[in-house]
Amino acid sequence: MKKIVLILGFVLLVSTAVHATPSTTYWTPMTMDIQGYKVLHLGIDNYFTTGKRSATGEQGAFPTDIGLTMGVLPYEKILMEVGVDALYPSDYPYYFNAKIGAPENALFKGAPALQVGIFNVGTKKDVTNQDIVYGVIGKTLPGVGRLTVGPYIGNSKVLLATDGTKENTGYMVAFDRGFKSAKDAAGNEYNKFVFAADYASGKNAIGGGGVGLYYFFTKDISLLTGPVWFNEQAINGAWKWTTQLDINF
Repeated sequence: MKKIVLILGFVLLVSTAVHATPSTTYWTPMTMDIQGYKVLHLGIDNYFTTGKRSATGEQGAFPTDIGLTMGVLPYEKILMEVGVDALYPSDYPYYFNAKIGAPENALFKGAPALQVGIFNVGTKKDVTNQDIVYGVIGKTLPGVGRLTVGPYIGNSKVLLATDGTKENTGYMVAFDRGFKSAKDAAGNEYNKFVFAADYASGKNAIGGGGVGLYYFFTKDISLLTGPVWFNEQAINGAWKWTTQLDINF
């Protein structure tokens, strides 16, 4: 336990100096998943508009997000991942993230998953450095699915409402459930489909959510697709359609 506390403290200290796509459910990083040791995760996320072009000719699609995340701790009861993303086209494309936590049942029998992390750590001061720190508590509900919830707080100079006032705190919640079990040639079991939904509060850049479906080609390759909507259209525009390709190496 002392080792876990020390590592958590270290993450919080360095996080103010470190958006990448950390492990996510859909729109938010509110998930119990953390990459295992030496597992390299590649994510390619796109968000498309579905309406007509605006008068300026812009469709309002987000930049393509290409992210790499890796698990860095060789333990079973405490896991940690770090990541970096490149968003193109963008003036300041690079973002960083990190997350550390204990899986379900790691602390004691029946214990929920507990995590703390940071994401959207940009490289341009007071422009892209949202520096959002968040907590996660998650539990698998037998016969129902996995439910996670937690608070967040970000940089009050960047995470703002449309009127310029700070809108840097809130909560995130997520749910997922897999179905149609399958088994690969090595005997590894996984779900071919996963229903996923999540939501982040706040009338800011991260406020919003989505509902969609993952299809797993193999246990390590999946494609998520579905709609994403936003709490403040003046910031993110109208709802968008997302495709998210995920590959574990």
